[in-house]
Amino acid sequence: MTQAVAEDVRCIGRATLRERLDPYLQLCKPRIVSMVVVVTVLGFLLAGGNPFTDLVLFFGTVIGTVMTGAGSSVLNQYLERDSDALMDRTAKRPLPMGVVTPDAALYFGIFLCLAGIGILLFFANLLTAFLGLLTAFLYVLVYTPLKKMTWMNTLVGAIPGALPPVGGWTAVTGEVDPGAIALFLILFIWQLPHFYAIAWMYKEDYAKGGFKMLPVVDPTNKQTFFQIILFCHVLILVSLLPTWLGLTGPLYLVSAVAAGGYFLVKGVEFVCNATRLSARGVVIASLIYLPALLVAATLDVNL
Repeated sequence: MTQAVAEDVRCIGRATLRERLDPYLQLCKPRIVSMVVVVTVLGFLLAGGNPFTDLVLFFGTVIGTVMTGAGSSVLNQYLERDSDALMDRTAKRPLPMGVVTPDAALYFGIFLCLAGIGILLFFANLLTAFLGLLTAFLYVLVYTPLKKMTWMNTLVGAIPGALPPVGGWTAVTGEVDPGAIALFLILFIWQLPHFYAIAWMYKEDYAKGGFKMLPVVDPTNKQTFFQIILFCHVLILVSLLPTWLGLTGPLYLVSAVAAGGYFLVKGVEFVCNATRLSARGVVIASLIYLPALLVAATLDVNL
């Protein structure tokens, strides 16, 4: 009897702890964090890093980059909490729901960013730490306010979004060279059709929140559709750069063209049909794209 009661108390304690921590985990945007891990590892591998022999450097780089990115997401939601409350897709986030107080989110976001940058400085190098700082600065203090000023916010926001693989690269090499620039371009271009499709799916919501995303200010969809197709084509071209630079071989090359071609096909289907389902197809294709490149690059480098 006593043992059963004690077990119940332990279960309640664990449930309470999970309930308290879960809102903070949501603020970190785990799905975005998972993609940050993928692209950081991609940069680390293509720079010649070995996760097994460079274990401390590898985990320090990944954890530091993830913490900086998560902290930026938290601070982004802190600044946009009033707008998030107006939109259906974000109204149930921890801040609009009042589950986490604004002050707690602010301190949590600052702590994550500073801790992440500190980890990068200690375990990697000054350049990688600077890239983490630049990521947070551009995302929180430049991209976030621009979302209510101009549709070009997506282009600006794609810059900090493309820096994690560069950080993975510089952690190994200590410098920004052509390989790092190639990775930056791939991630920069990849984000544009990905986010334009998402913005199209939720354009009414974004309008309610006061965000000037491209589909919101482009009622005819002409610019949105044009840019999705344009950047899907450009992505195929820039994805060839790692092979052209001698970083990867034929396996990566074939995989990059195939994944990029699939992405493009889904983009064309979206432009032709202009339905929520076809827009979702673009998003799914984009989420398949980066892991496909990571797997191909990993196999190519190690075969």
